[in-house]
Amino acid sequence: NDFKMNYELVERNIPQVEKIVAAMAKAEALYLATDPDREGEAISWHLATILRERDVIGGKPVHRVAFHEITERAIRQAMANPRPIALDLVNAQQARRALDYLVGFNLSPLLWRKVQAGLSAGRVQSPALRLVVEREREIQKFQSREYWKITGQCGDFTAQLHSWRGEKLEQFHFNDGAAVAQVIEQLKQAGPHLTVQSIQAKERQRHPAAPFITSTLQQESARKLHFSAQRTMRAAQNLYEAGHITYMRTDSVNLAQEAVAAMRDLIARDYGAPYLPAQPRVYKTKAKNAQEAHEAIRPTNFQLRSVDAGDDEQKLYQLIWQRAVASQM
Repeated sequence: NDFKMNYELVERNIPQVEKIVAAMAKAEALYLATDPDREGEAISWHLATILRERDVIGGKPVHRVAFHEITERAIRQAMANPRPIALDLVNAQQARRALDYLVGFNLSPLLWRKVQAGLSAGRVQSPALRLVVEREREIQKFQSREYWKITGQCGDFTAQLHSWRGEKLEQFHFNDGAAVAQVIEQLKQAGPHLTVQSIQAKERQRHPAAPFITSTLQQESARKLHFSAQRTMRAAQNLYEAGHITYMRTDSVNLAQEAVAAMRDLIARDYGAPYLPAQPRVYKTKAKNAQEAHEAIRPTNFQLRSVDAGDDEQKLYQLIWQRAVASQM
């Protein structure tokens, strides 16, 4: 039946659902404020469906509100601008869930029998495993080749031999030590007659990294704080729930205009005009299917350089604060 899915309440959640049903019977309207992602949209849809089946909504208005930071301004703005439930996001979540059942629930038991109990395979792990295997096969096929570079100290700088006997040197031009030794000996003999023919000066521009998205936050947290992805996301969840950062599950590098303005004010005040670009820096999301309604991960209040929280949360907050402010310098 076109992959029709049948849903049942999880037993441990029935008491919570009953409380919501009872509250809805007395309420004038329903506001659904679950997470602003596919899963959050699906939860809102499920809840509205259950309440309709229990016949407690009737003609009462149903509003979906979404906010990406837990601040008074963001919540008031979301409540003032409700929208309908986005069925495209709901359908996307259900498609992912269907693939979990069709792929993962069939593959995982095979892994348990053949490899190790508790392993998981599905719509994410299976293609990821294939990528790892294909890369490993490329590595195993790799044939190492010997090559040499010749450099010399020319006054205050180190120079690399660019040409030899009128021929431009490629990577594998010198492939044994004996030939290199002969060239070096000849260069030593010509040493007093070597001159610097020309010097080229080039200007390079360095741009700061974009503000964090979920993947880059996990990468930098692992590199600088030695946190696992799970530890990073647990600390980020706590920071989000405390209202210190924007939503931490995002693939967008967009920043709210008011956030950019706050950062530029802070940079001008604390670091000075040389560190403030003439125009705000604008970053573009590389992912084709990024949910552009989301913001990048950033502090909700840039005046707070540290937060009253656990050690992991403090370290992660400072990492997020530095990356966000640096992105506008």
